[in-house]
Amino acid sequence: VQLQASGGGQVQAGGSLRVSCTASGRTLSRYTTAWFRQAPGKEREFVANIRRSLSSSTTAYGDSVKGRFTISRDNAKNTVYLQMNSLKFEDTAVYYCGATERHVAGPMTRADDYSYWGQGTQVTVSS
Repeated sequence: VQLQASGGGQVQAGGSLRVSCTASGRTLSRYTTAWFRQAPGKEREFVANIRRSLSSSTTAYGDSVKGRFTISRDNAKNTVYLQMNSLKFEDTAVYYCGATERHVAGPMTRADDYSYWGQGTQVTVSS
């Protein structure tokens, strides 16, 4: 599966932004898909994931984004979205989407859990 991330940009603190991860080549609902982010000089950080349809499409979030970000999937568009509200300066990073068709026990919050990656999209939050 090929993943294309898009929708990043610059927004003021407190604002909202939605990034998209569109798949080609395969049906994305068969994959668990996640968003990670990486700020300069920092490790890649888990943001959110949405399980494959066979796993009831359950979602999980990193502690730093709970209550502010929402992950969802539009099967008709073969796209996973990350809606980001109440953005903070510290949300500034390159956002990457990853996907895997493997069933992995546990929360699937490690980058190593995912086999396919998009190219990343920059999100910049100004204070």
